[in-house]
Amino acid sequence: MKLHWHILRAHAGPFVFSLVTLMFIFLLQFVMKFIDQLVGKGLSGWVISELIALNLAWMVVLAVPMSVLVATLMAFGALSAGNEVTAMKATGMSLYRMLTTVVLASVVLAYLLVLFNNDVLPDANHRAKTLITDIRRIKPTLAISPGLFSQDVAGYSILARKTFEHSNDLEGVTIYDYTDPASSVVVTAERGTVSFTPDYRKLIMDLYDGEIHRLDVHDMGTYRRMRYHRHRIIMNAEGFDFERSDNESFANSRGDRELSAHAMTTIVDSLKRLNADARAHAVAVTSQSAAAPSSRLAYAATADSDVHNTALIVALNRSKNTLQTIENQMLLTEINQTQINSYLVEIHKKYSIPVACIVFVFIGAPLGIMSRRGTFGAGASLSLGFFLLYWASLIGGEKLADRGIIAPWVGMWMANIALGAVGIYLTVRTARETPSLSFAWAERLVPRFIRKRAGGAGAGEAANA
Repeated sequence: MKLHWHILRAHAGPFVFSLVTLMFIFLLQFVMKFIDQLVGKGLSGWVISELIALNLAWMVVLAVPMSVLVATLMAFGALSAGNEVTAMKATGMSLYRMLTTVVLASVVLAYLLVLFNNDVLPDANHRAKTLITDIRRIKPTLAISPGLFSQDVAGYSILARKTFEHSNDLEGVTIYDYTDPASSVVVTAERGTVSFTPDYRKLIMDLYDGEIHRLDVHDMGTYRRMRYHRHRIIMNAEGFDFERSDNESFANSRGDRELSAHAMTTIVDSLKRLNADARAHAVAVTSQSAAAPSSRLAYAATADSDVHNTALIVALNRSKNTLQTIENQMLLTEINQTQINSYLVEIHKKYSIPVACIVFVFIGAPLGIMSRRGTFGAGASLSLGFFLLYWASLIGGEKLADRGIIAPWVGMWMANIALGAVGIYLTVRTARETPSLSFAWAERLVPRFIRKRAGGAGAGEAANA
């Protein structure tokens, strides 16, 4: 039992280290991808931290199986390099017994990852999508360029002929006000300043020495011109501050990655019922068309040309309507089937990725024993090829399954099946090539200085005798 705990403890450190390293790599990739959407929008550190924390969920799902493979390679590589595997085999402990505790631990880890995929990941993805949508709505700043109209504020078109880089002052201001459909208003000013209210919900324009031109749209003869020394315009400035949306407002628009397996199974069942109803409707329409009244056929066979032509036109229109109805039902069936495939892919993915934790144990253990290296560099380099193969197969299978070329379960499980077969083969071969050692083999493993010391002691005893 102590040997099993010793093997399990050998995995703990490499697993944590590789998990932290992989999470850091995924996090760095995420920050580089979204840095342009976060910088310059006045977001607080809390909002940025929340966005990163929510995206850690999908990173955990991807990093855990990878960490299992790296940890298994490093642990068994270190045990093999220190001749501990050989020593354990000398006591009669086979490779299969060494893997027992590790496999049980991977099963527990896979089960926890399945729960995480169904209970935590969907809500995290949904909240992350909502937060990203809110962030994208933020306008970075009120962009007023000299000589160009700015329409960042809804209902207004603002022109400034001169701006100042280190202040909010403007010169030669012209504002077109479209907020009142009943009138056309143009405001001019020699100079002005622009500012926001503390909550960024209102834009304040303080204008000096200008004119207001107002024309009534309904009565084109009504025109007013007013001069002013100081005039203030308060505009609704939506989108210049961060506003949180209610998560429930997007509840009905959840994608397949924002739902649990149970919820997606319910949707798949409803779509299958819709397809069955569509096929039944198409069959019923076809039957009704085939069972048309025989009197029309009689009219078609009569000698009266007008009745004959009318009957043919009615039959032709009926056939076109039937064909159009069947095509519509088949199109609806194809659309529903595409959604079914997409949901089934995500359902199988929630279970296939956790099962990869078990598959990688059978790959990492024999490779670690054969490599006899327990460093992170050796584990990462040996794992890289399997990582690329696994994720390429997973992504390719997902694309093929979404297009209906292969079954969803094949697309999501073929990587596990292929790598599982390779892992079992490597495990069996490694176990057969290094069978349990007998006491004769154990004697050969005894250090030479111990044998010399025993021989020296025996010679001394013989001399004393």
